[in-house]
Amino acid sequence: MSLIGEERKEYILNQIHSEGKVITNELVEVLQVSSETVRRYLEELEETNKLKRVYGGAVKINRSREEPSHLNREVLHADEKRKIGKAAAALAGDNEVIFIDDGSTTLQLIEHLLDKQNLTILTNSIPALDALIDYKNRELYCGEIFFIGGKVSSLQSRVAGTLAEKMVEQFYADKAFISIDGIMIDKGITSFDEKRGQLARKMMEHARMNIVVTDHSKIGMVQFYKMANLQEIDVIVSGVPAPEDWEDELEQIRVEWIVSE
Repeated sequence: MSLIGEERKEYILNQIHSEGKVITNELVEVLQVSSETVRRYLEELEETNKLKRVYGGAVKINRSREEPSHLNREVLHADEKRKIGKAAAALAGDNEVIFIDDGSTTLQLIEHLLDKQNLTILTNSIPALDALIDYKNRELYCGEIFFIGGKVSSLQSRVAGTLAEKMVEQFYADKAFISIDGIMIDKGITSFDEKRGQLARKMMEHARMNIVVTDHSKIGMVQFYKMANLQEIDVIVSGVPAPEDWEDELEQIRVEWIVSE
């Protein structure tokens, strides 16, 4: 493809609008330019508020600052999320008590927990609850299920709020699996919604180990509510490696970054 700079940037914007994201390596191949040239185009477009650069490419700017519905989130990066869920589930052990936060990525853990013995799962996710009940009734899951009750968000298919936080305070878990909307090395993990973020933080406070699951689109993003600093996280499971300029800091604060396969 032989395009002048402005035409190449127009192509990038068209991809952003139609797909919601672009990937640097794919742009290098399609536009037949170097990765440095692609990064320069993305920087120029970001400076004019046309897109938001993230690790490995760029995404469409969410100008409304509103969280996508659960149904919309479930289909985004679905294959990557399935792999992350499998890798994260491997961190859960027999006889453990675990929190599973609401999220389309944490939901992917469920099917990979069926072989665990004497597991107790506490969740505020309605889709996770539905899946667990179905597996329990088919005798595929033999553990215990606790649903964290409170005010229901029908759009997000989850429970959050003061009542849910008070319920979480009554339990202590071995591990908390937390979904996020943004992660930055200096700003920590963030959420679109403060009530949902507060509940996730309460889970983290009541767990011995905190495990964050995130697809590539959340890396380098910051959202409305700060859930925690990275120092409060033990493990991050993602579909891509940590950004190179994060590696020293992650090692210093002893955060393990696992890449799903």
